[in-house]
Amino acid sequence: MSDSVEKLLVRARDLSRTGPLEEAIAAYESLLEAAPELANSWYNLGRLRGHAGQHEAALAAYGEALARGADAPEQIFLNRALVFSDGLGRFDLAEAELISALQLNPDYLPALMNLANLAEDRGERDLARRYYTRALALRPWFFEALARYANLHEPAAADDPIIDRLRRALAMPNADPLERASLGFALARLLDAVGEYAPAFEAAAAANRASLEAKRQAGFDVQYDRARHEARIDALISFFTQERVAQLRAELGSLVAEGPQPIFICGMFRSGSTLCEQVLASHPKVTMGGELGLLPNLIDRILPRYPHDLASASGKELQEIGKAYREGLAAGFAGAQRVTDKRTENFLHIGLIKLLFPEAHIIHTERDPCDVALSIYFLHLDQRVPYAHDLTDIAHYYRQYQRLMAHWKKLFGSALYSFDYAGFVTAQRAATESLLAYCDLPWDEACMDFHAAPSVVRTASVWQVRRPLYRSSLGRARHYEAQLAPVRAALAAGG
Repeated sequence: MSDSVEKLLVRARDLSRTGPLEEAIAAYESLLEAAPELANSWYNLGRLRGHAGQHEAALAAYGEALARGADAPEQIFLNRALVFSDGLGRFDLAEAELISALQLNPDYLPALMNLANLAEDRGERDLARRYYTRALALRPWFFEALARYANLHEPAAADDPIIDRLRRALAMPNADPLERASLGFALARLLDAVGEYAPAFEAAAAANRASLEAKRQAGFDVQYDRARHEARIDALISFFTQERVAQLRAELGSLVAEGPQPIFICGMFRSGSTLCEQVLASHPKVTMGGELGLLPNLIDRILPRYPHDLASASGKELQEIGKAYREGLAAGFAGAQRVTDKRTENFLHIGLIKLLFPEAHIIHTERDPCDVALSIYFLHLDQRVPYAHDLTDIAHYYRQYQRLMAHWKKLFGSALYSFDYAGFVTAQRAATESLLAYCDLPWDEACMDFHAAPSVVRTASVWQVRRPLYRSSLGRARHYEAQLAPVRAALAAGG
């Protein structure tokens, strides 16, 4: 290797560790222009491009790495699979890449786990079980595989062998906090399913403590700041007034509405949004978008101090958000007529959505607050939901959500549609007719059989929406009256 290439390589490596992402990518591109034979550097370029959201370019770099004989090709196939699934929504191609990884290394656990997860997203329960079983055959106490396998299991009684196996795993000293969290939430679900409510709640509480510990160890700020969140809600309510919305609409004019029309589904997490989306996506004129990051990512980029910098935002900046959102929708769902955007926390952005897209359909999903709180508390959620580990924090967040939604309803009235989870479960046909009418969609009987629709569901409700409608989730909180007393008190007191 020449001195000049060595210097380029050192610079690229240094920037990949500490420098801005764009500069690191440019450094590797310069290096590979001078020395294209460096196979492992093609891999590093692919990884960086993937982090930057340059999906096609990442695949091209990974392809060069494979063609030139880079180390650990199974890892490259795995990374390509993640680009196809997470970046491009091409789950068929992701599956092919993972199978290629296993052809090279049949014992490659990351590929087995990702194939199992992909099977879950598609609703292929038996296939997912087979992949988890293979993983557990290779490593019998592979805690994450055991937890996921348990989440596919329907126990018959409290002495179910899987419940015992989870308890034994949790007692092992080598389980780290993240693994204890996964195992604990799985145990809580199974105990709840067999009516062992007090032990189920204890398991969920321990799992939340483990999850907090794991996030702290990973360097995440996991403190839910109540005052800061209240200030955010105050700022949104203060900015979005009838007068200001009318003024800004007049200044912005009409954005060119090319490409798919969005249907926004938002509200509290675990309030029925996945069910609502599955019903709509069963209609031939609607494409499932899932939990799109388009709008929050654009807000973070263009208005980094949102909502506080709304007051100083120019019309051009706001138009840029609207234009980029529609372009992103068109790029991701070419040929679609309507696309659902089920990013639940978009309830924070309803004012902005109505400003940019005055005719947009916005569906607000609603469910009993104690059922919502319990469901959140029993789930293994990531660091983006800092309020999830404490029931009184959940209640506080819920109260702020109620406060903001009351403001949006006052501003926009019937332009917002309320999807009541309990109402849908108890009167499915009437609720479906009302939902489709709001979205200006003709009746289609397929929406009544939403559970049979072929789709990829990537949320915690993946299995619930693949079953015919059931009522067991209604009033689930009644089994936890004592444990949820702080939630009821906080909600009654206003947070």
